[in-house]
Amino acid sequence: MKKRPLGLVAIVLYKSFTAFLLLVTSIALLLTLKNYQTLEAFSENYVLEGKSIIIDLLLNKVLNLNPRTLAFSGIGAGIYAIVTIIEAIGLWYEKRWAHLLVLGLVGISIPLEIYELIQGISAIKIFIFLLNLTVFGYLLRNFPKHPN
Repeated sequence: MKKRPLGLVAIVLYKSFTAFLLLVTSIALLLTLKNYQTLEAFSENYVLEGKSIIIDLLLNKVLNLNPRTLAFSGIGAGIYAIVTIIEAIGLWYEKRWAHLLVLGLVGISIPLEIYELIQGISAIKIFIFLLNLTVFGYLLRNFPKHPN
């Protein structure tokens, strides 16, 4: 089996983890949409009384979303999960198209991340921005020379 560079393995693991999170998010949003009325009834009938602030917060956030927004977000997250896993597989096999795809998608996200940082700095925003800059720089420096 061909030994892959550590940087490439790290990016593939990062992309795989991201795809997993997106898939879980997609499933959760679509299940929420399917059970919207049940959640609404639950939130109206169940008194949390400070027992779980997180559950109360999540229910309020989800129930304030339009069902169309839930559907769009769930489907969008699912599609993005599929694209992300395709990126990871293509990078694993060191395909030129995968490098181009990741460079394009990460490159497009960088100006948006800068805008988000201008709106308000947080540790997670800085971490994601630096991580994406690192991925972009690594793939740009290690672009495959062979056409495949």
